[in-house]
Amino acid sequence: MWGSRAGCRVPVPTLTVALPQGWLGALVLLATLVLCRSLRRPGSLPHVHCYRTGELRDGEAPAHLLGRSLRWDHYVPVQLVPQLERLQEAGGQRRHRRHRQRVCPALQLRAGPRSEPHERSISPWRYRIDEDEDRYPRKLAFAECLCSGCVDVKTGRETTSLNSVTIHQTMMVLRRKPCPRPAAAPGLVTFEVDYIRVPVGCTCVLPRTTH
Repeated sequence: MWGSRAGCRVPVPTLTVALPQGWLGALVLLATLVLCRSLRRPGSLPHVHCYRTGELRDGEAPAHLLGRSLRWDHYVPVQLVPQLERLQEAGGQRRHRRHRQRVCPALQLRAGPRSEPHERSISPWRYRIDEDEDRYPRKLAFAECLCSGCVDVKTGRETTSLNSVTIHQTMMVLRRKPCPRPAAAPGLVTFEVDYIRVPVGCTCVLPRTTH
């Protein structure tokens, strides 16, 4: 025999079964009721906290979300942003525009003591600031490969016997979206967790063959 609870069909054990089977039927009934209770009713929405624009500081997510285990300051793409901004301000707009042109540099066989890995790599790269107003962190440092091939350590020049490819790191971010509540006032927003692939560096690989 079947009963109904919150739109779920629940098997109800009859009273004529033997005792062991009766206990088994009772356990099945209990498990089914728990499952039905956990199912979301049609048309219902999960609890979503909405925010007014005035509640949020410019470019930041709510403080109570940032206070959890979301430690973005441990990610290199976040750590590099202040440094890149200082370099842009110090270099000026003209120098910045020239720097945006991708040029495969010649390898310095004797690198200085303060040179960074992306400058000493045979697949060199640079960083740019990627900005998204609906994402937190809003600014991230993205790596860009400077060479199509790789730099030969003997000649210091680019060779096409190897290819430069980007290395990615999966990073959790928050996305700002309009509040989904039907009765929500215009302008209210909420935040959802998202995972993006951030380019963090470049490496050399063998070219793909056509075989």
